[in-house]
Amino acid sequence: MIIAASAPLTVVAGGVTTSFAVTESLGVPLGFLLIAVILAVFAVGYTAMSRYITNAGAFYAYIAQGIGRPLGVGASLVALVAYNAMQIGIYGLFGFQLSIFLETKFGFASPWWVWILLCIVVVGVLGVNRVDLSAKVLGVLVALEFLVVIVFDIVALGHAPEGVTAAALNPAALFGPALGIILVFGVAAFMGFEGAAIYGEEAKDPKRTVPRATYAAVAIIGVFYAFSAWAFSVGIGPSQVVEQSQTFGPDLMFVFMTDQVGVIFSDIMTLLFLTSLFAALQAFHNAVARYFFSLGREGVLPTWFSRTSRSGAPWAGSVAQTVIAVVVVAGFALTGDAFGAAESMFGDMAFLYPVLTMFTWLTNTGAAALVLLMAVIAVAVICFFRRNNRGLSVWTTVIAPVVSGLALLWVFIMILSNFQLMLDQDEPNATTFILPGMIFVAAIVGIIWALVLRARKPEIYRQIGHGTEPGAYGTEMVDVVEQ
Repeated sequence: MIIAASAPLTVVAGGVTTSFAVTESLGVPLGFLLIAVILAVFAVGYTAMSRYITNAGAFYAYIAQGIGRPLGVGASLVALVAYNAMQIGIYGLFGFQLSIFLETKFGFASPWWVWILLCIVVVGVLGVNRVDLSAKVLGVLVALEFLVVIVFDIVALGHAPEGVTAAALNPAALFGPALGIILVFGVAAFMGFEGAAIYGEEAKDPKRTVPRATYAAVAIIGVFYAFSAWAFSVGIGPSQVVEQSQTFGPDLMFVFMTDQVGVIFSDIMTLLFLTSLFAALQAFHNAVARYFFSLGREGVLPTWFSRTSRSGAPWAGSVAQTVIAVVVVAGFALTGDAFGAAESMFGDMAFLYPVLTMFTWLTNTGAAALVLLMAVIAVAVICFFRRNNRGLSVWTTVIAPVVSGLALLWVFIMILSNFQLMLDQDEPNATTFILPGMIFVAAIVGIIWALVLRARKPEIYRQIGHGTEPGAYGTEMVDVVEQ
């Protein structure tokens, strides 16, 4: 689930080229490694906390028990905004890519939103079934993603027009003026890595497997992205990779493979690019469903959200996420197509409407929100273990959270200060401020709602973040997945 959410092929094809193009720096490969180190240090306290708190609303429960219930509820709404934004934003890229592929190969022109609606149905069906069904489907898709990127890496290193050079691995390329921008664009590639804790209630041994999955995912993703980004620079040539990335964008990988291997393999890569997006869609959908479940179980949201299927899947939360996706996609479709807004906003680039709006706006907003949540989690870890360190070291309970928390806060500030650049805007407009503003509005609304619950329903307020503990309000434990 973690690696599916990070979408390896999508990151290598789109994220790497975007980073090279925007930063105009060869430090992108080392940037992935630096982010992996920051997140690995963050995971020290995060996974330590996961051994004592098992809750489908991971961030929500950790912050509620670590810092306080009001901030925990605020964090839960920020998490819902983040995961919904990431998931629905990816739909925009999926619909566009599939529509363009069908038109290019078969001459079949179709609206981008049609394929999104069909995909929403498939994602929703998998979402209401037991989690291991989703895991098996995504496992196959992720394995194919890794395979095709490895083939690309081998071809790139074999082509090497300027030789197999370590120019992109020179620390001077990273630790320069572009460092902040490299981290801003690179951190989105890791979003979803924190998701192991969300599945703790459905795992057979969460105290062991959640930390293992988190560390493994950070290591695998970080090394794989760094190596592939370096191979990208070698395959195109260090002196040309920035210029070519600016010229072709995400298509550069497919153009390169068409020239080197042939159009058939490039088409296979395109199809796997689509399945990569689908895998990420499913992973984020599952995360949203489990947050709804956790909040419904504890009475923060209507208890209807706590309903699960016989297999333990949070079907009510899954249905809710599906409805949200349909409504938001319909809004973008009507705005972009029916009323001609795409033409007026983007001129000759109108066909890119779902990518330039839905995908770009929402995924960047979601990534910013998740980075902020992780910075707050670092504080929650310190507060949680300050009351009882449970025999853990100072490195685990204080030093690692402080170091990673400050680093993540700095990355969040860099994201906000460069949000216009991330949205590819020549000049700031309303979206430059409204989109990140949604994060703070969600937090404020959540805090206020928690205070209302404290005054009006103290029995529910007492259980906020404690929904899996014996005797907790509305507790209905999810059946353990046996297979």
